[in-house]
Amino acid sequence: MAGIKEELAKKAENTKGETKLTKSMSIAELIKAMEPEIRKALPEVITPERFTRMALSALNTTPKLRECTQMSFLAALMNAAQLGLEPNTPLGQAYLIPYNNKGVMECQFQIGYKGLIDLSYRNPQMQIISAQAVYENDDFSYELGLNPKLEHCPTLKERGEVRLFYGLFKLVNGGFGFEVMSKTAMDEYAKEYSKAFDSSFSPWKSNYIGMAKKTVIKQALKYAPLKTDFRKALSNDETIKKEISDDMSEIHGEEIWDAEYSEEIA
Repeated sequence: MAGIKEELAKKAENTKGETKLTKSMSIAELIKAMEPEIRKALPEVITPERFTRMALSALNTTPKLRECTQMSFLAALMNAAQLGLEPNTPLGQAYLIPYNNKGVMECQFQIGYKGLIDLSYRNPQMQIISAQAVYENDDFSYELGLNPKLEHCPTLKERGEVRLFYGLFKLVNGGFGFEVMSKTAMDEYAKEYSKAFDSSFSPWKSNYIGMAKKTVIKQALKYAPLKTDFRKALSNDETIKKEISDDMSEIHGEEIWDAEYSEEIA
């Protein structure tokens, strides 16, 4: 933690007129002091003032974040800023999650379902991308092979319990793909790959359906042509990072999910 503050302090010392960062600062004070760097990383749709308020709100909403190492919290915050996603709000775009990592409380950055959809639509080739939960009383069928198809007719009556999830995408050129996962398979996948699955602060606890939709969408996207920027954005998901950079995708982090996205287009 001292290394982080020393690094930030050096940056502050080299910039005249800006607030110096000291080792005695709280996370909230560091956020305010780092506003110039946050401003550079933010897209036009989010003002630094609004982002700072959201960050401080996250600390108030989830007090456990105050126990996280300052660098992991700031790195997660910077991830959200550079992706243009609002963390820890009812929008469900992204989450800052306190996680006990081998005895050290650190902050994980996670993209939410709505954040993933927003990032996907930034690709001009993406026409439709969606995920749905299928319930016991819905009519649902799908076929694979040379002529894959998927049909889902939700019942207007009592839908029953969730039994599976599917994610799909369609490109402007007509190409498409989909993935189907049963609820049992979803739970097993989440428990295996999400270290924060059992955490009381995990979005899997507060927004299970949203996280399941995000997961099945990511699986479907394995069959999609992914632009480099989008692939880089996905590389930030479910990670703990301990450095900040003008391009957070270049910082190696501890990955929480085992997902591969090798297909891309220039």
